[in-house]
Amino acid sequence: MENVRVIDVHQSVFAVNDVIADEVRHKMKADHTFMINLMASPGAGKTTLLLRTIEPLKSKYKIGVMEADIEATVDAEKMQAAGVKSIQIHTGGECAMNAEMTQQAIMEFDTSELDLLILENVGNLVCPAETDTGASKNVAILSVPEGDDKPLKYPLMFQVCQAIIISKIDTKGYFKFDDNAVIERIHKHNPNAKIFFLSAKTGEGVEQWIEWLENEMKG
Repeated sequence: MENVRVIDVHQSVFAVNDVIADEVRHKMKADHTFMINLMASPGAGKTTLLLRTIEPLKSKYKIGVMEADIEATVDAEKMQAAGVKSIQIHTGGECAMNAEMTQQAIMEFDTSELDLLILENVGNLVCPAETDTGASKNVAILSVPEGDDKPLKYPLMFQVCQAIIISKIDTKGYFKFDDNAVIERIHKHNPNAKIFFLSAKTGEGVEQWIEWLENEMKG
């Protein structure tokens, strides 16, 4: 009996993606544009944090935002209203952005004219962590209402990110959340991850996050 042929499609797809991701990174570096891939669960507060982050930066830097969702244009409209050039990316049912989608999307910007480009990825903690978009840095948001056990359940997300934002700290009075436990769990997977505790609603802790972001942009 003839042996069954096995094709490792998963490896092939990701190998092609990684090549395109490197092309995106090379372009961003050549254009002197710092690109962030922002990832989180739906409702973690990605858009609210972006608006709070952009407000003090938009007078100093040229900023663009790419909003990725399966449908709708709500988030891109919020960015435009805040005075930042934004495009909406519909992923056609895909649960995350990949490098090819990102490469197509950045053609809508003149990235040589941008200092900072932010990709707000599709909301979930699984698919976005698996795919390199070509970003300069990966950042994840974990909100207090989601619980401090998420690094145990979704380790890859916390492994691939250089910064982790613990958001909605103003809700700690309503949810059980152990700061020390979440720090320990994140650093178990990623000892070098920078962790920021903040509230986009009250502004507490936002300054430290923005300071880190600016330093990374300059570096």
